[in-house]
Amino acid sequence: MQENELKKKKKGIFSPSTVENLKIYRYKFSRNKLSVVGFVLVCISVFFALFAPYIVPHPEHIGAFVDYANAGQAPGAAYWFGSDNMGRDIFSRVIYSFRGALLMSIVVLVIAVPVGTILGLIAGYHHGTWADTIIMRITDVFLSVPALILALCIASILKPSMMNSMLAVTIMWWPWYTRLVYGQASSVSGEYFVKNAELVGASKLHIMLKEILPNCLSPILTKMALDVGWVILMGASLSFVGLGEQPPTPAFGQMISDGAGYMPDLWWMTIFPAIGVAFMILGFNFLGDGIRDMFDKGGH
Repeated sequence: MQENELKKKKKGIFSPSTVENLKIYRYKFSRNKLSVVGFVLVCISVFFALFAPYIVPHPEHIGAFVDYANAGQAPGAAYWFGSDNMGRDIFSRVIYSFRGALLMSIVVLVIAVPVGTILGLIAGYHHGTWADTIIMRITDVFLSVPALILALCIASILKPSMMNSMLAVTIMWWPWYTRLVYGQASSVSGEYFVKNAELVGASKLHIMLKEILPNCLSPILTKMALDVGWVILMGASLSFVGLGEQPPTPAFGQMISDGAGYMPDLWWMTIFPAIGVAFMILGFNFLGDGIRDMFDKGGH
Protein backbone atom coordinates (compact mmCIF):
# COMPACT_ATOMS: atom_id res chain seq x y z
CA MET A 1 0.00 0.00 0.00
CA GLN A 2 2.75 2.45 0.99
CA GLU A 3 4.80 1.42 -2.06
CA ASN A 4 1.90 2.25 -4.39
CA GLU A 5 1.43 5.64 -2.76
CA LEU A 6 5.15 6.37 -3.15
CA LYS A 7 4.98 5.50 -6.85
CA LYS A 8 2.08 7.90 -7.32
CA LYS A 9 4.01 10.70 -5.68
CA LYS A 10 7.06 10.04 -7.85
CA LYS A 11 4.99 10.38 -11.02
CA GLY A 12 4.14 13.99 -10.13
CA ILE A 13 3.01 16.12 -13.02
CA PHE A 14 4.08 13.42 -15.48
CA SER A 15 1.46 10.93 -14.31
CA PRO A 16 -0.71 9.45 -17.10
CA SER A 17 -3.80 11.28 -15.82
CA THR A 18 -2.00 14.64 -15.88
CA VAL A 19 -0.65 14.07 -19.39
CA GLU A 20 -4.10 13.00 -20.54
CA ASN A 21 -5.63 16.16 -19.06
CA LEU A 22 -3.06 18.30 -20.86
CA LYS A 23 -3.95 16.61 -24.14
CA ILE A 24 -7.63 17.30 -23.52
CA TYR A 25 -6.91 20.96 -22.74
CA ARG A 26 -4.79 21.31 -25.88
CA TYR A 27 -7.51 19.70 -27.99
CA LYS A 28 -10.24 21.97 -26.61
CA PHE A 29 -8.04 25.03 -27.11
CA SER A 30 -7.11 24.10 -30.69
CA ARG A 31 -10.75 23.53 -31.70
CA ASN A 32 -11.30 27.29 -31.59
CA LYS A 33 -9.25 28.60 -34.52
CA LEU A 34 -9.55 32.19 -33.31
CA SER A 35 -7.89 31.12 -30.07
CA VAL A 36 -4.91 29.85 -32.02
CA VAL A 37 -4.81 33.15 -33.91
CA GLY A 38 -4.97 34.97 -30.57
CA PHE A 39 -2.10 32.89 -29.22
CA VAL A 40 0.02 33.82 -32.25
CA LEU A 41 -0.86 37.52 -31.87
CA VAL A 42 0.05 37.41 -28.17
CA CYS A 43 3.38 35.73 -28.95
CA ILE A 44 4.15 38.44 -31.50
CA SER A 45 3.17 41.15 -29.00
CA VAL A 46 5.44 39.67 -26.34
CA PHE A 47 8.28 39.40 -28.88
CA PHE A 48 7.88 43.08 -29.79
CA ALA A 49 7.80 44.07 -26.12
CA LEU A 50 10.93 42.11 -25.20
CA PHE A 51 13.10 42.92 -28.21
CA ALA A 52 11.77 46.32 -29.29
CA PRO A 53 15.09 48.20 -28.82
CA TYR A 54 16.88 45.66 -31.03
CA ILE A 55 14.41 45.21 -33.90
CA VAL A 56 13.19 48.76 -34.59
CA PRO A 57 14.88 50.42 -37.58
CA HIS A 58 15.34 53.77 -35.83
CA PRO A 59 15.99 53.21 -32.09
CA GLU A 60 17.17 56.82 -31.69
CA HIS A 61 13.61 57.98 -32.49
CA ILE A 62 12.29 56.45 -29.26
CA GLY A 63 13.53 59.26 -27.03
CA ALA A 64 13.96 62.99 -27.49
CA PHE A 65 14.61 63.31 -31.21
CA VAL A 66 13.69 65.97 -33.78
CA ASP A 67 14.18 65.88 -37.54
CA TYR A 68 11.96 68.54 -39.08
CA ALA A 69 13.45 67.88 -42.53
CA ASN A 70 11.64 64.50 -42.58
CA ALA A 71 8.55 65.54 -40.61
CA GLY A 72 5.18 64.36 -41.91
CA GLN A 73 6.57 61.78 -44.34
CA ALA A 74 3.93 59.41 -45.74
CA PRO A 75 4.40 55.64 -45.32
CA GLY A 76 7.09 54.39 -47.69
CA ALA A 77 10.42 52.63 -47.95
CA ALA A 78 12.21 55.04 -45.60
CA TYR A 79 9.48 55.06 -42.95
CA TRP A 80 7.14 52.07 -43.16
CA PHE A 81 4.44 53.73 -41.04
CA GLY A 82 5.43 57.26 -42.02
CA SER A 83 6.94 59.91 -39.74
CA ASP A 84 5.22 62.18 -37.24
CA ASN A 85 5.19 65.96 -36.98
CA MET A 86 8.69 65.90 -35.46
CA GLY A 87 10.22 63.59 -38.03
CA ARG A 88 10.24 60.48 -35.82
CA ASP A 89 9.66 57.02 -37.28
CA ILE A 90 6.16 55.93 -36.27
CA PHE A 91 6.89 52.24 -36.87
CA SER A 92 9.74 52.29 -34.34
CA ARG A 93 7.59 54.12 -31.79
CA VAL A 94 4.60 51.81 -32.30
CA ILE A 95 6.73 48.71 -31.79
CA TYR A 96 8.27 50.21 -28.65
CA SER A 97 4.78 51.04 -27.31
CA PHE A 98 4.07 47.30 -27.01
CA ARG A 99 6.55 47.25 -24.11
CA GLY A 100 4.71 49.85 -22.02
CA ALA A 101 1.28 48.37 -22.74
CA LEU A 102 2.34 44.85 -21.78
CA LEU A 103 4.18 46.09 -18.69
CA MET A 104 1.08 47.92 -17.48
CA SER A 105 -1.14 44.86 -17.88
CA ILE A 106 1.35 42.62 -16.07
CA VAL A 107 1.87 44.98 -13.12
CA VAL A 108 -1.85 45.70 -12.72
CA LEU A 109 -2.89 42.04 -12.78
CA VAL A 110 0.02 40.83 -10.63
CA ILE A 111 -1.21 43.16 -7.87
CA ALA A 112 -4.97 43.21 -8.43
CA VAL A 113 -5.54 39.46 -8.89
CA PRO A 114 -3.96 38.28 -5.58
CA VAL A 115 -5.58 41.12 -3.60
CA GLY A 116 -9.01 40.52 -5.11
CA THR A 117 -8.70 36.75 -4.82
CA ILE A 118 -7.69 36.80 -1.15
CA LEU A 119 -10.51 39.19 -0.23
CA GLY A 120 -13.00 37.11 -2.21
CA LEU A 121 -11.87 33.92 -0.48
CA ILE A 122 -12.21 35.48 2.97
CA ALA A 123 -15.65 36.90 2.24
CA GLY A 124 -16.88 33.76 0.48
CA TYR A 125 -15.71 31.32 3.15
CA HIS A 126 -17.07 33.52 5.94
CA HIS A 127 -20.35 34.03 4.10
CA GLY A 128 -22.93 35.86 6.21
CA THR A 129 -20.45 37.16 8.80
CA TRP A 130 -19.15 40.68 9.49
CA ALA A 131 -16.07 39.99 7.31
CA ASP A 132 -18.34 39.19 4.37
CA THR A 133 -20.39 42.33 4.94
CA ILE A 134 -17.44 44.72 5.22
CA ILE A 135 -15.45 43.33 2.28
CA MET A 136 -18.38 43.06 -0.12
CA ARG A 137 -19.87 46.46 0.74
CA ILE A 138 -16.50 48.11 0.02
CA THR A 139 -16.32 46.09 -3.19
CA ASP A 140 -19.80 47.24 -4.18
CA VAL A 141 -18.80 50.88 -3.65
CA PHE A 142 -15.88 50.51 -6.08
CA LEU A 143 -17.99 48.60 -8.61
CA SER A 144 -20.77 51.21 -8.49
CA VAL A 145 -18.46 53.78 -10.14
CA PRO A 146 -17.65 53.30 -13.86
CA ALA A 147 -14.14 51.88 -14.13
CA LEU A 148 -12.76 54.50 -16.51
CA ILE A 149 -14.21 57.39 -14.49
CA LEU A 150 -12.67 56.03 -11.29
CA ALA A 151 -9.27 55.52 -12.95
CA LEU A 152 -9.36 59.05 -14.40
CA CYS A 153 -10.21 60.53 -11.00
CA ILE A 154 -7.37 58.70 -9.26
CA ALA A 155 -4.83 59.42 -12.01
CA SER A 156 -5.77 63.11 -12.13
CA ILE A 157 -4.98 63.48 -8.42
CA LEU A 158 -1.52 61.96 -8.87
CA LYS A 159 1.39 63.26 -10.94
CA PRO A 160 1.04 62.04 -14.55
CA SER A 161 3.39 59.09 -15.05
CA MET A 162 3.43 55.45 -16.09
CA MET A 163 3.73 54.29 -12.48
CA ASN A 164 0.80 56.39 -11.26
CA SER A 165 -1.40 55.29 -14.15
CA MET A 166 -0.66 51.67 -13.15
CA LEU A 167 -1.62 52.51 -9.58
CA ALA A 168 -4.87 54.13 -10.71
CA VAL A 169 -5.90 51.13 -12.80
CA THR A 170 -4.89 48.67 -10.06
CA ILE A 171 -7.02 50.44 -7.44
CA MET A 172 -10.14 50.06 -9.55
CA TRP A 173 -9.39 46.55 -10.86
CA TRP A 174 -9.23 44.33 -7.75
CA PRO A 175 -13.00 44.48 -6.95
CA TRP A 176 -13.83 42.49 -10.09
CA TYR A 177 -11.78 39.55 -8.83
CA THR A 178 -13.20 39.89 -5.34
CA ARG A 179 -16.73 39.61 -6.75
CA LEU A 180 -15.79 36.68 -9.01
CA VAL A 181 -14.01 34.66 -6.32
CA TYR A 182 -16.68 35.51 -3.74
CA GLY A 183 -19.37 33.87 -5.87
CA GLN A 184 -17.24 30.77 -6.46
CA ALA A 185 -16.09 30.47 -2.83
CA SER A 186 -19.62 30.95 -1.45
CA SER A 187 -20.94 28.02 -3.48
CA VAL A 188 -17.95 25.75 -2.82
CA SER A 189 -17.78 26.42 0.94
CA GLY A 190 -20.88 24.29 1.51
CA GLU A 191 -19.55 21.23 -0.33
CA TYR A 192 -18.82 17.98 1.47
CA PHE A 193 -15.04 18.06 0.95
CA VAL A 194 -14.88 21.46 2.70
CA LYS A 195 -17.01 20.21 5.59
CA ASN A 196 -14.83 17.11 5.87
CA ALA A 197 -11.70 19.27 6.07
CA GLU A 198 -13.32 21.28 8.88
CA LEU A 199 -14.24 18.08 10.76
CA VAL A 200 -10.68 16.74 10.69
CA GLY A 201 -9.42 20.02 12.15
CA ALA A 202 -7.88 21.69 9.11
CA SER A 203 -7.09 25.38 9.60
CA LYS A 204 -9.13 28.06 7.86
CA LEU A 205 -6.09 29.10 5.85
CA HIS A 206 -5.61 25.52 4.65
CA ILE A 207 -9.28 25.22 3.68
CA MET A 208 -9.29 28.50 1.75
CA LEU A 209 -6.00 27.90 -0.09
CA LYS A 210 -6.02 24.13 -0.56
CA GLU A 211 -9.71 23.24 -0.78
CA ILE A 212 -11.57 26.29 -2.12
CA LEU A 213 -8.99 28.19 -4.21
CA PRO A 214 -8.26 25.33 -6.69
CA ASN A 215 -11.96 25.34 -7.59
CA CYS A 216 -11.73 29.06 -8.43
CA LEU A 217 -8.65 28.91 -10.65
CA SER A 218 -10.41 28.24 -13.96
CA PRO A 219 -12.59 31.39 -13.94
CA ILE A 220 -9.68 33.44 -12.55
CA LEU A 221 -7.31 32.38 -15.34
CA THR A 222 -9.98 32.99 -17.97
CA LYS A 223 -10.73 36.45 -16.65
CA MET A 224 -7.03 37.29 -16.43
CA ALA A 225 -6.51 36.48 -20.11
CA LEU A 226 -9.50 38.60 -21.09
CA ASP A 227 -8.55 41.42 -18.73
CA VAL A 228 -5.12 41.97 -20.28
CA GLY A 229 -6.80 43.56 -23.29
CA TRP A 230 -9.04 45.71 -21.10
CA VAL A 231 -6.09 46.90 -19.01
CA ILE A 232 -4.22 47.83 -22.17
CA LEU A 233 -7.26 49.78 -23.37
CA MET A 234 -7.58 51.48 -19.99
CA GLY A 235 -3.90 52.43 -20.03
CA ALA A 236 -4.24 53.79 -23.57
CA SER A 237 -7.23 55.86 -22.46
CA LEU A 238 -5.26 57.42 -19.60
CA SER A 239 -2.34 58.06 -21.93
CA PHE A 240 -4.70 59.63 -24.48
CA VAL A 241 -5.69 62.38 -22.02
CA GLY A 242 -2.11 62.90 -20.83
CA LEU A 243 -2.30 60.92 -17.57
CA GLY A 244 -0.13 57.97 -18.61
CA GLU A 245 3.36 57.60 -20.03
CA GLN A 246 4.88 61.03 -20.58
CA PRO A 247 6.76 62.24 -23.70
CA PRO A 248 9.16 61.61 -25.25
CA THR A 249 8.63 57.92 -24.35
CA PRO A 250 6.06 56.57 -26.84
CA ALA A 251 2.69 55.17 -25.74
CA PHE A 252 -0.29 54.12 -27.84
CA GLY A 253 -2.80 56.54 -26.35
CA GLN A 254 -0.39 59.45 -26.42
CA MET A 255 0.48 58.83 -30.09
CA ILE A 256 -3.20 58.59 -31.05
CA SER A 257 -3.90 61.84 -29.22
CA ASP A 258 -0.98 63.62 -30.89
CA GLY A 259 -2.05 62.44 -34.34
CA ALA A 260 -5.69 63.42 -33.87
CA GLY A 261 -4.76 67.08 -34.28
CA TYR A 262 -3.28 66.38 -37.72
CA MET A 263 -6.17 64.38 -39.16
CA PRO A 264 -6.88 63.73 -41.98
CA ASP A 265 -3.67 65.02 -43.60
CA LEU A 266 -1.26 62.97 -41.47
CA TRP A 267 -3.68 60.08 -40.91
CA TRP A 268 -0.86 57.59 -40.33
CA MET A 269 0.03 59.30 -37.03
CA THR A 270 -3.27 58.06 -35.57
CA ILE A 271 -4.19 54.97 -37.59
CA PHE A 272 -1.06 52.87 -37.02
CA PRO A 273 -0.93 53.34 -33.20
CA ALA A 274 -4.66 52.50 -33.13
CA ILE A 275 -3.96 49.33 -35.10
CA GLY A 276 -1.25 48.45 -32.56
CA VAL A 277 -3.76 48.73 -29.70
CA ALA A 278 -6.33 46.66 -31.60
CA PHE A 279 -3.66 44.05 -32.39
CA MET A 280 -2.89 43.46 -28.71
CA ILE A 281 -6.50 43.60 -27.51
CA LEU A 282 -7.77 41.17 -30.14
CA GLY A 283 -4.90 38.79 -29.43
CA PHE A 284 -5.58 38.57 -25.69
CA ASN A 285 -9.37 38.45 -26.16
CA PHE A 286 -9.10 35.55 -28.60
CA LEU A 287 -6.66 33.83 -26.24
CA GLY A 288 -9.06 34.35 -23.34
CA ASP A 289 -11.87 32.72 -25.32
CA GLY A 290 -9.62 29.74 -25.93
CA ILE A 291 -8.76 29.41 -22.25
CA ARG A 292 -12.46 29.60 -21.37
CA ASP A 293 -13.22 26.79 -23.84
CA MET A 294 -10.27 24.83 -22.50
CA PHE A 295 -11.65 24.82 -18.95
CA ASP A 296 -15.26 24.31 -20.04
CA LYS A 297 -16.25 20.97 -18.54
CA GLY A 298 -19.24 20.73 -20.85
CA GLY A 299 -17.07 20.83 -23.97
CA HIS A 300 -16.09 17.76 -25.99
